[in-house]
Amino acid sequence: MAGQSQSIQTLLEAEKDAQKVVQQARQHRTQRLKDARSEATKEIEAYKAQKEQEFKAYEASHAGNTQSVQATVDKETNAKLAAISQQFDESRDAVVKKLLDRVVLVEPELHRNLKKLGA
Repeated sequence: MAGQSQSIQTLLEAEKDAQKVVQQARQHRTQRLKDARSEATKEIEAYKAQKEQEFKAYEASHAGNTQSVQATVDKETNAKLAAISQQFDESRDAVVKKLLDRVVLVEPELHRNLKKLGA
């Protein structure tokens, strides 16, 4: 009976040791997951910083082009506005005269679809 008791005691101790090993393995796995997450977060932040830096460099290299293009567009727009204003000033009197002639000088005539009565 003592042999059986000792065997049971050994089994219980082995089970406790196995539980400790399983618990340590779980803790180790949890710690590895936490480490992997923190490392992934660091890598993501580094990647973001790198891409942000690349974007700023790209933006800086193309900002001068944008400003020069904008200046060119503004110059062309001002030239076209000046041309339109000049055309307006030149043809204003003629257009006003044509409009007044059409409104004031009306020559009444019968409509072409109207048939003469009594014909």
